[in-house]
Amino acid sequence: MNHGPVLFLGLVTTLVASWTGFVALPHRQLGGLQPDISTNAAGAIVAYPAARSGEAAQGAEVYRSLGCVACHTQQVRPENGGGDIARGWAKRRTVARDHLFDSTVLLGSSRLGPDLANYGERLGTNSFPLVRLYDPPSAATNSTCAPVPFLFEQRPIRSSGPSPEALVLKGTAAPPVGSEVVPMLRARQLAAYLRSLGTSVELPEALLPLVEEANAPK
Repeated sequence: MNHGPVLFLGLVTTLVASWTGFVALPHRQLGGLQPDISTNAAGAIVAYPAARSGEAAQGAEVYRSLGCVACHTQQVRPENGGGDIARGWAKRRTVARDHLFDSTVLLGSSRLGPDLANYGERLGTNSFPLVRLYDPPSAATNSTCAPVPFLFEQRPIRSSGPSPEALVLKGTAAPPVGSEVVPMLRARQLAAYLRSLGTSVELPEALLPLVEEANAPK
């Protein structure tokens, strides 16, 4: 008995089922995602997510090229799936819409360092501490982050005085007397990308947890 047609039909069925499950259904589910339009507290209409600035978009490529995704995730689990929200990494879980404008989605899978999905908002009004890149232990106790001093330039202090961008370094990380360490373009781009990371906007598929008013009348 010739089993060739049956085998061929089985192979075709397997390929079609695989394509349907891995391509067609995800595209149907996520392919039509658009930015969420809402009104903020000031009454202005805002869209989330927004495309990153050119500097931040270039910083994403620096982040990717340095392999930061090997140690940091950008995917916060829901409250019943782990302690990410309790750690203060974000106010809600990560959803597909958060990465709508990312040409390369840097979700990551290992957490040798903290999740960075909401890192920019955790910084608040503070600027990104570039010393974290040049000499991580100087900025964070017991940091295991790999330093990237090649994104910085050590140079003599100019006659006009120290650069306002010069890092404040102490101990063995400090440059020789009369010299300073300043960030180069790629360091500034990476800092801009990290400042751009934020996921605290409430979405229809990812609501923020309710916060009880401390002074609410009883």
